[in-house]
Amino acid sequence: MNNGSLFKQVTIVGVGLIGGSLGMAIKKHHLAEEVVGLSPHHSSLAYALESKAIDRGLHDIQKAVEAADLVIMATPVKTIISLLPMISKHLKRGAVVTDVGSIKTTIVDTAERHFSSAFFVGSHPLAGSEKAGAVFANPNLFQHSLCIVTPTPKTNRLAEEKVRSLWESLGATVKTLTPSEHDKILAFISHLPHLLAYALIDVIPGEYLPYAASGLKDTTRIAASSPNMWNDICMTNSKNIVQTLDEVVKKLSLFRKLILAKAEENLIETFKKAKIKRESLDQTPKA
Repeated sequence: MNNGSLFKQVTIVGVGLIGGSLGMAIKKHHLAEEVVGLSPHHSSLAYALESKAIDRGLHDIQKAVEAADLVIMATPVKTIISLLPMISKHLKRGAVVTDVGSIKTTIVDTAERHFSSAFFVGSHPLAGSEKAGAVFANPNLFQHSLCIVTPTPKTNRLAEEKVRSLWESLGATVKTLTPSEHDKILAFISHLPHLLAYALIDVIPGEYLPYAASGLKDTTRIAASSPNMWNDICMTNSKNIVQTLDEVVKKLSLFRKLILAKAEENLIETFKKAKIKRESLDQTPKA
């Protein structure tokens, strides 16, 4: 391959925020000779071409993936799950497929059931925005981010190394977890905060919102995320998410109890513990 590229052809399935950013970043770092975008939406492909996130845009699955060395699934979770069996029929032998989905167990299980001569490696870059669409794509989105790779005993090790090299070349630090470990951790650090943001903004009377200051805006920013995407995540990681919600209900019940009892010392102590944990977050290096 020319120019030290990792891949001859990379096909990105879904050219929204993450897919568009991936295309821009791959081209910026010369990691592929050609980047192909696959989407059913003409407008998405047109914008991705105009912004130089991709070199070619296609609507046909077979044409988009049959020559690809690497396929990156960058659609919502349920779409990834539904497309994997279709894509598996058209992949060339030795092709590598990865994804950017926020849950891993169901995606990895689906791929491993349907892939035979191609290799799947689950991955999840912890980078993004509440904004959606290629118009918000950024070639530097993955710089200084954390990407989780989720191999299993069935994962081809050479394919895993190629996927790790991809993310590292884009500026991410790569961490390895099992699919189940990933889904349990993400339920706490990502899925729960989004649900709390949705719940918080939803319970505030609309007529009070003109008085909102930066605190509320900061706390609920991620409630502007895609409802369809978060529905998919809730449906595919439901067991872990329900467990995190149960923990929050317990904590809110404790706050309620302490407030009603006027237990100031206990309430302050509870706040202090949370404050210390939050402050430690800024000092914690990426895993």
